[in-house]
Amino acid sequence: MLRMRPSATDPVVQAGAPRAATAARVLVIEDEAETAEHMREALAAAGCVPDLAHDGPTGLERALAEPYDVLIVDRMLPGLDGLSLVGRLRDAGVHTPILFVTAMGAVADRVEGLQGGGDDYLVKPFSFAELNARVAALARRSPTPPRERTVLQCADLALDRLERTAERGGQAISLLPLEYKLLEYLMLHAGQIVTRAMLLEKVWGFHFDPRTNIVETHLSRLRAKVDPPGAPPLIATVRGAGYVIRPPA
Repeated sequence: MLRMRPSATDPVVQAGAPRAATAARVLVIEDEAETAEHMREALAAAGCVPDLAHDGPTGLERALAEPYDVLIVDRMLPGLDGLSLVGRLRDAGVHTPILFVTAMGAVADRVEGLQGGGDDYLVKPFSFAELNARVAALARRSPTPPRERTVLQCADLALDRLERTAERGGQAISLLPLEYKLLEYLMLHAGQIVTRAMLLEKVWGFHFDPRTNIVETHLSRLRAKVDPPGAPPLIATVRGAGYVIRPPA
């Protein structure tokens, strides 16, 4: 990994640098500890409030849990690579601006990062003045959507994406891992029809139709748990189109 160290003449790391009127919260997801610490120092000197995460899973958890204004993500992370991390955040409905900061500087790498959910791309080694300028530009974009998206709600059904738990009417629902993923995807698209092909790709990771009733079987089991007898049904089949979860009429 490239180690980045601020230059003594870099204006963004000088003592007494002016503070922003509203400090941007920035999460730096970088596995090289020395580089991450130098980035933290430069961002703090420019008036930001930086936090650090040193691996992919920790970065993902923090980005889902906290209302950051900008995320800085390395491409090569242990546990979960940066591109996959960003893809999961976008799939989860997180729209926080993301700056990739990485040694992967080929044109194909930059295109892949931007098409994969990144908003900007900075190649190591870089100037800390440029890093802060890019972070400031991203922070000026529309505010991050409210973080209640970490708890998805449909009528009296709630899904806590941090605790990975579900309940309806205050009663806990025991879900298997695939049932959880299926319910999460439906609730992320509440009120929208999702097709069988979409579920196969996003829940099972299939980019082809396996010609089995795997979707129908798991949906039947999920319905039995989410829509018990006597409760208004939330999950509906739209004949010839797909499935939808929505509040009862």
